Amino acid sequence: MTAPLTPSQPPHDEPSNEPWRAPAQPSAGVPPHGFEEDGPGMKKELLQAALIMVVVALSGLVLGALWLWLAPRVPLISDGEAVYLKDTEGEQAIGVDGTFTLLSLGFGAVSGAVAFLVRRSGGVPMVAGLALGALFGALLAWGLGVLLGPETDVAAHAKALGKGIVFDAPMELKAKGTVLAWPVAALAVHLGLTALFGPRDPEPYAVPYEEPYDEVRPGDTAP
Repeated sequence: MTAPLTPSQPPHDEPSNEPWRAPAQPSAGVPPHGFEEDGPGMKKELLQAALIMVVVALSGLVLGALWLWLAPRVPLISDGEAVYLKDTEGEQAIGVDGTFTLLSLGFGAVSGAVAFLVRRSGGVPMVAGLALGALFGALLAWGLGVLLGPETDVAAHAKALGKGIVFDAPMELKAKGTVLAWPVAALAVHLGLTALFGPRDPEPYAVPYEEPYDEVRPGDTAP
């Protein structure tokens, strides 16, 4: 008679001889999407910002010439002892400031759009260069209008012309804050175009989900 067979243990899953490998992670030097970041380097970005600043500032010469040409004149008259406004109820002085402001807003819109076309991704250097260039351009336009406009020494000019002769007052801005119209308009247009049509940030990289690896060691009881 043969001895009864002992019930065999359920077979264990034999462990694999291959070492366990962690899921591949993206390299530290390569972006998760597998392509390099767009856009020029910092050096090129600074050069572009400097170029925009110089071009925008020099366009202030055009603004100054247009202001001198389009702004109304303020008539003055002398009685031999003092100089007075010929038209005391006229609004020519307000028109001088208004003309400069409207021209500055137009130049600001154009310069902001040009800066956006030069670098669509924007950036702090570009915004700073645009703002400084617009401010310098407004100051240059103001100075050019005063320099090329009527005589600034009103008393000497009235004395040279004589009593009762009407002459134009020098070009000046009563509201000094109008020089900020250009940089404010330029920044508003540039930031608006960047927000509407600028490049968008890529979607964050998502690591695919993997089931956890359960290693079975010899001697463990199978479930």
